[in-house]
Amino acid sequence: MAWTVYILECTDNSLYTGITVDLARRLEAHSIGKGAKYTKHRGPFTVVLTELQDTRGQALKREAAIKAMTREEKLGLIGTG
Repeated sequence: MAWTVYILECTDNSLYTGITVDLARRLEAHSIGKGAKYTKHRGPFTVVLTELQDTRGQALKREAAIKAMTREEKLGLIGTG
């Protein structure tokens, strides 16, 4: 089962990073306020990056690495910086 690491751009221009095995289901959860506390009142969202990982462990490591980046580094990663 492939895991997806994703970055959402929120309406306040903030960036949210998460992981899932079902991106469509996870985006629906975010859109109805059930996805994460951070995104509850920041929708609608735009998916600005997705990366596939083979295992949950790899996805968690990549998520942590992205979350440790500065905003400028994240913008460079998604190609808008």
